[in-house]
Amino acid sequence: MKSITNRILIFAIMLFTGSASIAQTSTASNNSTTPNSKTMKTYLIERDIPGAGNLTPEQLKAISQKSCSVLKEMGPQIQWIQSYVTGDKIYCIYKAENEDLIREHAQKGGFPANKITEVDTEISPATAQN
Repeated sequence: MKSITNRILIFAIMLFTGSASIAQTSTASNNSTTPNSKTMKTYLIERDIPGAGNLTPEQLKAISQKSCSVLKEMGPQIQWIQSYVTGDKIYCIYKAENEDLIREHAQKGGFPANKITEVDTEISPATAQN
């Protein structure tokens, strides 16, 4: 059992090693652009990683560093905004020109991308004030 858990943790580290979040201001529309690029869309990525909630800070850092190195290699048409770690999943918010870039990042980084959903609209408590 411990061997399986260690393999899962190693797999999770290898496939989710990434970068520090790129701070970005959210907008109600998803028409954010970077200079000389196409329209960036917002995506929610669901990654099935058994035991993700038990990953150590060091393991999460390694995962983040791997992701960042892949993003740097891919260029400005894809950006990691933030991720949320739960029991057996990691949910990530990305900006990208298209879904294929999300899949390419997952493949290059060795991360699962079990479900990719394009975000239509963002709302927050501020939406209630408008």
